Parts: sequence; C-alpha cells; structure tokens
Amino acid sequence: MKIPSSIVDWAKRSPFLRGIAYRGYNFYWKRRTRRDLARIYGRRPYFITDVNRVNVPTLDRIESQLCTAAQCIEPRYQYWCDQMRSPARLGRKQWEFVYIFEALRQHGMLTSGRKGLGFGCGREPLPAVFAKFGCSVVATDLKTDEAAAKGWVDTEQHASTLAGLNSQRLCDSKIFDEKVSFEFSDMNQIANAFNDKFDFVWSACAFEHLGSIRHGLDFVINAMACLKPGGLAVHTTEFNLSSDTETLEDPGCVLFRRQDMLKLKEELEARGYSVAPYNFNPGSDPVDTHIDAPPYSASPHLKLQLGQYVTTSIGVVITKPLIAN
Repeated sequence: MKIPSSIVDWAKRSPFLRGIAYRGYNFYWKRRTRRDLARIYGRRPYFITDVNRVNVPTLDRIESQLCTAAQCIEPRYQYWCDQMRSPARLGRKQWEFVYIFEALRQHGMLTSGRKGLGFGCGREPLPAVFAKFGCSVVATDLKTDEAAAKGWVDTEQHASTLAGLNSQRLCDSKIFDEKVSFEFSDMNQIANAFNDKFDFVWSACAFEHLGSIRHGLDFVINAMACLKPGGLAVHTTEFNLSSDTETLEDPGCVLFRRQDMLKLKEELEARGYSVAPYNFNPGSDPVDTHIDAPPYSASPHLKLQLGQYVTTSIGVVITKPLIAN
C-alpha cells in the first residue's frame, strides 16, 4: 500500500516521528553492518583495540588525515552522525562529513555569527547542520546544465535550489531560511565577490572532479582568498593508496597521491598559509584491509577499487594567518 505524500510530508515535519524513524533506521544499520562484517571476517575480529597504537588518525586530534575504521567507532563520530540523522556505518563519504564537522568544531567555527562558504555542495547535510549551530552559510554548486552533463543530476548529487539542502529537515525551516543561501559557482573560476568574507570554507569530495590534479590543487589555493584573516579551510578528496607515481587522471575524476598532497602543502605554505600536519597512516584494523569492489556496498566502504588503484578519502585543514605575511 502506498502511503499518501501528504502523510509522508507531515511525518518529516514531526520531530517525534522523525525520532522514531531514525531510531529504527539506526537499529537496521547496526544489524546490517554486523551481518556484512560477519560475512567478510567470519569469527575473526574486525577491530583491534590497542591503546598502545601510535600515529593513528583520530577525531580527537584532527590533522590532515586519511579515513580509517577506528575513527568510525569514536564517540565524536556517533555524535555527528546523530546530528545528520545518518546511522553510523563504515562509509568514507559519511566519514568526510564527520571530519569536516569536527575539524571546524575544534577550531571554534561552529558558533553563532560565523560565516561559511561551501563548494560543490550537492545535497550534502552540512549546510543545514551548520545553520542549526548558528552559522550563516552560502552553499554553492555548478549550474544545473553543467552538472547534468557530468551526470550529477541523474545520480542526485547536485542541488539547484535551496530547499534541496534541507530535504531531511535537519534544521528548523525558519532558521534554515534565515541562515542559508544558495548560489551557482564554478570551482575552477571562483568569483572575486567571495573574497575576504568568510570565517570558513569547505568542500566534500568535490575537487577531484575539476578536470586534472593541477585544477584541484589550484582550487584549494584559490579558495583561501575567500577567507577572512584567521579563517579555516577544510576539504576532503580522493587519495591513491596504491601508488605515489602512477594515478588516475581524467576529466571526470582524479586520484591524488602523497606527492600531490605534499606539493599542495608546499605551495600553500609558500603563500603564508598553515597546513595541519599530514597523517598518511591508512589504519591497522582488519576492516582497513577490506577493499570494496564494484558493485560497491554501503558498508564497509572505506577503501575501494577504482580501476587499477585502491583509493580512500583524505581530509586537509588549512589556516589563513591573522596578519598577512
């Protein structure tokens, strides 16, 4: 039996019913994750909790770091998943959102009065959650015809209206309308009108789609001009775990190598910006050795096969100095 759309819309507006739905969804994903891990590992452990591990990426101390399984079971991970009403799972896209939230929080950016600018936002939950925390946000994305040509409209990875950024009602509609605005923007040609206006900028798995490695690096550098002195940039993207020499580079997607990330750091620091130290540790839990292959699963999906390469996500944190050098 099909439920009338009017009832569905009413349920979405009801905090009580949304809460029940989320608890049920959360329960489902916990059961599903246990089932999928049991299928892969049987009775073998898929997490090894060793307090003596060193140099392991953690959400407690954000650096420029890789996505790892251990971060997905930290308390802060669950906290941000609850804010997104997205059941915690071993998924790298979800990790990217959590990483951005926590990096901004640790740098004091998620407070009332802060202003943020997002690039390639698609339908991601970040703008709505930022608004809930009191931030004013300008979310941007490609013009609809350009996004359609890249296939992002058909796969629902593109936003063409403001409403699409709060479709899950993560933020009160009145607050959202007051705090969030939407503009079209090409990440390869950032408008000068954005310069020096924002406390923070972000992008989630977006700058690998700009046409080349050089285009991606240039975007990160150019986006720094949008920040006020003391502002913060947080970006996530694809990272090649297989090779530091060969990589995938085509107009649709590129995989950044360690050498590319180090080059980015060098070029940013030459311009007076500070880059949080890199932690290229890919994780040592058994789950970190699982490589998801097509057709991809939702969880575990931290490392995946893309062509001949294994890739994961990396986050980068950059600070603009208070005083220009």
